[in-house]
Amino acid sequence: MATITELRPRALVRASGGPRYTVALAVDALGTGLLRPFLLLYGVTVLRLSSPVTGIAMTVGIVTGLACMPAVGRWLDRGARSSVVAASMLVRVLGVALLLAAPAGHVWLFATAALFLGVGNQAWPAAHAALVATVAHGRERDAALAAGRALRNAGLGVGALLAAACLAGGTTALRSMAAVTGIAYLVAAALARSVRLHARPAVAAVEDRAVGPTPRMRALLAANVVYAFCLNVPEIALPLVLVTQLHVSAQWSAAVFVANTVLVVTLQVPVTVLLSRFSRRTVLALAGVVLAASYLGFLAVSSPVHGWSAPAVAIVSALCTLGEIVYAGSATALVTALAPAPVLGRALARLQLSTGFGLAVSPAVLTALASRGPAALWGPLAAATLLSAGAVVAEKDRRPRAESEYGENL
Repeated sequence: MATITELRPRALVRASGGPRYTVALAVDALGTGLLRPFLLLYGVTVLRLSSPVTGIAMTVGIVTGLACMPAVGRWLDRGARSSVVAASMLVRVLGVALLLAAPAGHVWLFATAALFLGVGNQAWPAAHAALVATVAHGRERDAALAAGRALRNAGLGVGALLAAACLAGGTTALRSMAAVTGIAYLVAAALARSVRLHARPAVAAVEDRAVGPTPRMRALLAANVVYAFCLNVPEIALPLVLVTQLHVSAQWSAAVFVANTVLVVTLQVPVTVLLSRFSRRTVLALAGVVLAASYLGFLAVSSPVHGWSAPAVAIVSALCTLGEIVYAGSATALVTALAPAPVLGRALARLQLSTGFGLAVSPAVLTALASRGPAALWGPLAAATLLSAGAVVAEKDRRPRAESEYGENL
């Protein structure tokens, strides 16, 4: 059973793609944090679009962006790595350029910009995971994937804070932030492309000839749709509960979101390393149990009681964030361990499709359930997550021989 017992920063950077690629990730995340949380505000304030129209355009962009994933998977399986990462960044440069060029009231240019941004945002996770899986192996790869997520969350948080501080500048500030975002994407793409990493699919195909058919992972992918809901709980479900049901200040929502970001940045790598002594499938199931427990905790503290409900929700949110950390540290790692190298790109693309679908439908589902009260929101969410955890455990792995020879623990 392979485990990691200590953190070595230099080795972690090397396993994550090297110093230049690490800088590219940081710059990309910083630029994303400047614009993505305020894209709706950009459409409403700068382009003078209505809120419903802006929201629909953004949703269509995100969902349509998922359609690119099969092509991304095939490109990765031809051996491309750094070029796919760079492309996911460059396509967002086009999206930002269209935002800056769009005149007020022009919804189609905004929708096209949202589409390009959506394509880049959907393609990046699979491309990044494939690049890391090519550089690192075993549990070192898991730690590198966790480090990438921690770095990205840190960049997103810093970018969002900088953007929030600049919002007093009105439309001029929003346009400036969009321009800086475009420059950041361009710089990040150049840095990522300079890594010039390419896999050798022909060699990988020979090495994996005895592996057998690609694991279908149907239960895992279906469960992942439900698991992905946890990523939107701090941004959507908790603000609704705190403001509309507990009638407390919106500052509580902001505090919960900031705490979520800080916990992910500080704990993602240590928790992933700590849990490396267990199989990835067991850890992923554990994530579902922790998340379900947090949802039941939210249910227990969601009724106003002497002004203590808001602090109680904030405390339970830490448990939800822990479940998110355990989930994020095991889901992608499990897929990279299960998939034979020649079809790794397509496997990661399917994982991103399930994640993206979960993220796309969760706002509508969470808001619809929340409108019916705490029991209607947290009860079904806890039950669905527990069922998903059970499905993850019940699904049998088709263990790759090459992995098992090196003591890989799926």
